Amino acid sequence: MNDFLATLYLICFAAIAGGAFALMNQNLRNSAAVPVRIASNPKQRMHPEAPAPGDEVMYVDLSRERLEALYQQAAKD
Repeated sequence: MNDFLATLYLICFAAIAGGAFALMNQNLRNSAAVPVRIASNPKQRMHPEAPAPGDEVMYVDLSRERLEALYQQAAKD
């Protein structure tokens, strides 16, 4: 029984190690092809929710001076 479990463990270990190697190999091959795809299509697609040029957008001012003023105002209240 002990030999059977050791053999099963080694088979599973080899399968996981082989899968990890295959995944790493495929990622390296795909990352080498990325600059070719970017160079062939220089126009970047915009995100569907991105504002169009000229649209007015709302934002939060998180500058240090603005935050300090908010903290001082909250401390007075």
